Formats: sequence, C-alpha cells, structure tokens
Amino acid sequence: MSRDTSPNDWPRHGGQPGDMLARLGLPTGQPIRDFSANLNPLGPPAWLDARLPTLWQGIDRYPDPSYRAARQAIAEAEGLDIGQVLLTNGGAEAIFLAAALHAGRRAVIVQPTFAEYARACRHYGLAINELFLASDFSLDERRAGEAMREANVMFLCRPNNPSGTLVPRTQVARLLEAGRAHGTCLVVDEAFIDFVDEPAESLVSLLAEHPHLVVLRSLTKLYAIPGLRLGYLLGSPETIARAAERQMPWSVNAPAAALVAPLLADGDFVTRTHAWLRQELERLTPTLTHLGFDVSPTRVNFYLLRDRYQPQATDALLRFLASAGILARHTHNFPGLDGRWLRLAVRSVDDNDRLLAALAAWRQEHGAGMP
Repeated sequence: MSRDTSPNDWPRHGGQPGDMLARLGLPTGQPIRDFSANLNPLGPPAWLDARLPTLWQGIDRYPDPSYRAARQAIAEAEGLDIGQVLLTNGGAEAIFLAAALHAGRRAVIVQPTFAEYARACRHYGLAINELFLASDFSLDERRAGEAMREANVMFLCRPNNPSGTLVPRTQVARLLEAGRAHGTCLVVDEAFIDFVDEPAESLVSLLAEHPHLVVLRSLTKLYAIPGLRLGYLLGSPETIARAAERQMPWSVNAPAAALVAPLLADGDFVTRTHAWLRQELERLTPTLTHLGFDVSPTRVNFYLLRDRYQPQATDALLRFLASAGILARHTHNFPGLDGRWLRLAVRSVDDNDRLLAALAAWRQEHGAGMP
C-alpha cells in the first residue's frame, strides 16, 4: 500500500475501527482489538455503573449555567481559585475556546501533534505557522523562542499526542519567559498529564506568575469516558472570563458535570492506573526494541512505533496487524510523520501480548533488512 495517498483519505481520529478496516480493504465485521484509541484500558471507575442511574434524576432541569460545583471541585484539586477554571464539553471545546481568544491573529503549532489545534485555528481565522519537533521528539528551545516572536499564541501538546513525549517543565518555564517578552500566549494541552506518575510535571503551578499561560485538561482519557465529554480550561481570571464569553451556554450536560467531583476524588483509580502503565511500559519497550522496532520515548499510555529495518513498510505493517485482529492508528494526517509511524495504545496485558506476538510474526516474515 503506497504512502502517496492524501491524508484526507484516512480516518481523522483513532477509535474508528469500521472506517479503518474499510480503508484497508478488510471485512469491517471481523473481531478487532482497537489499539488506535488511547483510552485507559482499566475502563471507567467501577463505581460509575451504580452512579449513572442517579444522574438522570435532574435531566428535567437546566444545568447550573456557571457549573459552580464542578468548577469548585476542579479548583480544589488543582490548587486554584474557582475563577481560574472553565468547565468544557471535553478537551475539544477547550481547544476551540483557546483559539477563539486569538481569532484572526497568528498561531504557531508544535508538530507533529493533535489535529484539532490546526482545525480550531482555521475555524477562527488564525494564520498558522508550524514548528517541528526534532527526530527524537525533543523541542528545540531556541527555534521555539524565535517562532514565538512571530505569533500571538503557541499551541503545545504535553505529553504530546502522538509521540507520548514530555517537554521538560523547566523548558516550558523558559518558553513562558520568552512569551512574556514577546507578548505571546502559550496554550499547553495536558489532556494526558494524569498518566504521568509525577504530579510535579504539571504546569498548573506556573499559572500564578504567568497570566499568558493557558492549560487545557480532559477527563475522558484517564477515566475512559469519551462519550460523556468532560474537560476544562485553566488560566488567569481575566482569560477565563474572556473564554466564558465565547462559550456556548450550557455546553456541558448536567449528568456529566455531576461526575466531576467524584471522578477527581478517586485517587485509588489514578494509583492503579499508574501501576498498570509503569508495569506495561517496562515490559513492552525492551521487547519491542529487541524485535527491531523504533519506539518513541513515551511517558504515557501510547507510543509511536516503526520497523527499524523497513521504515518504508509502515502501511504494510498496519495492514498486517489489522489482518491479525489488531488495529493501530495511522499517522498520515500528522504533519511531520506523514504515515511513517504507527501509534499504538498501551492496553491490557492480554492485548499487549497479542500485539507482541503479531509483531514477532511480522519480524519472522519480514526479517531484518529484507525488502
């Protein structure tokens, strides 16, 4: 399968097994293990099933338009004032609101990364420049500082989707100083930061001294509830007030908003998630490397992978895995990757073992250096 097809020919996001199998010419009804969606394989917290019926009791009333209870729970969890918190309809609405604050101006997006930053910027008429990470997915701080001179806002995904890599907090702090000097806002998407087993890595504490910092969060990934759409935007009180003016009224439904406090209170779920992820990454990474695959230095629940010996065969590997019942995420619509890598979620022990077996079969069939 050639890589010269348009990125628009491929599904835009992961978690679309039917569309992806059809794109690969495979039966859409075949059993599949979906590694293309980067959700927590532990699933939603166990208590959620029992809680859901009680959430419907208030659907005959409008939600509190200020979402005060949910915002207060977030503020307490993050160590902020409630005026620094805006509840959003998933991380996607937070991204679009961050772009709306700079409508018609200039943005720089650190690539390769989540496609919705560019989509949001185009929606609000921002001119876009791209700054690419190095081949090891590190950020060139000098080039980033120069890019900020020409932009009103920079979008940075941290941990980055799709590489799972984390720009060091100290480096971001220096970027914020550059942003202060150039009058550039830094929007940092921390949708996956809760998978990082080091709370100090979060940038939230930097909000106190950097009013031009905006932090975006999502509750859907860690808690595996993408259908409920929960996220939030953190910033200075002035930034939050401006974003709230641009937000659709009642954008978050009442049942979802009512879950914010109990989700954030479930520390045991987060602890178990960290233990699972640490164990699986320590097991997967050396095995994948031994099999002859390059793996991005991820800190979260997904990673990039390519055949070290046949990097040009990524589409063939994608189809091989799908034929074996394993669906990876293509990277054709990630600028700078252009289909040369696959993104794979870290899943359950059984699922990960199935993946390793399929990759071992690929290696046996396509030995090192073979055409």
